[in-house]
Amino acid sequence: MSSYSTFIFDSYSFNKATGILELNYCFDNDLSFTEKYTFDFDFEAYDEKLLDRAFQSLFIMAGISYYKAYTVESMELKTLRLDKKMASFFSKTYQKGLGEYFYINKLDPAQKITLPDSTVNITPPSTSLNKGLLIGIGGGKDSLLTVENLRNEPKVATWSLGHRNQLKPLIEKIGLQHFWVERSIDPLLLELNTKDALNGHVPISAILSCVGVVVAILSGFKDVVVSNENSSNEPTLTYRGVDINHQYSKSIEYEIDFQKYLKHTIGNSVQYYSFLRPYSEVHIAEMFAENGFAIYKNVFSSCNRAFTLQKNSISWCGTCSKCAFTYLAFTPFINRTELIKLWGKDLLKERGLETTYMNLLGISGDKPLDCVGEILESRQAMQLAYKKYDDIPRYSFVIPENYNYRHMATHSMPQEIFDLLP
Repeated sequence: MSSYSTFIFDSYSFNKATGILELNYCFDNDLSFTEKYTFDFDFEAYDEKLLDRAFQSLFIMAGISYYKAYTVESMELKTLRLDKKMASFFSKTYQKGLGEYFYINKLDPAQKITLPDSTVNITPPSTSLNKGLLIGIGGGKDSLLTVENLRNEPKVATWSLGHRNQLKPLIEKIGLQHFWVERSIDPLLLELNTKDALNGHVPISAILSCVGVVVAILSGFKDVVVSNENSSNEPTLTYRGVDINHQYSKSIEYEIDFQKYLKHTIGNSVQYYSFLRPYSEVHIAEMFAENGFAIYKNVFSSCNRAFTLQKNSISWCGTCSKCAFTYLAFTPFINRTELIKLWGKDLLKERGLETTYMNLLGISGDKPLDCVGEILESRQAMQLAYKKYDDIPRYSFVIPENYNYRHMATHSMPQEIFDLLP
């Protein structure tokens, strides 16, 4: 049992001169944390009320990293109030976004997380920002495919959170205006994670969505464009009768919920959507192979461990499930010699990855808790790999005759943006 009873959203403050936003949280007015975001670029003129609304959203969403440290009975908001719609949005995002955390820590995934609401009257600002596409960059193939398909639009820029040294070569290769943001997690949380605090996956893409809205307001852009694909909608596993999705905050369910939240709190000032939503990961790999790989092959990585090494470049670990899936997704479309240059070995032949591929293909165990594609698209990619190479291990699986990784799924982007899809 936790020794704390209440998680408190204490306060937040922004220093315009330094570009630093501070978010303060605590347990029982006793154990305190401060998280910082540094917006390192020149600001455009902005609406103070609009910006404050965006800060409030980030303040609540980023709190999930600290809330998860100890199980508590209640939450308290000290400096702001949420109406029922706002509280419902955050409660649902915390609940579903912490699904993997519940699973890893053997907690009940059905336990209710409820942020307090009030009768406050929320009126969205009437501010309308100029048009412009602000593309989030994470270092991988997905966001780069978005860049290559939107770069010639009238007003396009990119932004990123953290990992500046590693991302710099990639950002220079992209060649568009870029906005840097740095995040500083309270060192005390990292220390407690090695002691008695609970740890686990948080919906990082939900936090990124809120950061993106702040960047848009400060830079004068209207559209926050992400690159989440249809594959992210598939649950990773089922735990105590509840679907757990490692990629919940990348799913179309979250995307639509966040769009409704933005409409409710800031009106039409900023819009958020995924450009790649209709596509599967394998289809994205195919398109990136044709329009992106040759440009970025030496400076990109879709490996989640790409930023852990103390280097001024991103890399591939060659052992994680995301490396295994990405290698598989690329194999039908990119020459093996090029892939081996990136990973230093043929991952499909690695004995140590056989269990990972069995999981990815849905043959045994659960799908990996990582940002990987659907089981069926992994199977189709493997089937295509067999047609190309006859010396890779054979796995036994079936694919429905009507399955097609190129099938276009539903989306929630504006029609004029949808019309730009390749």
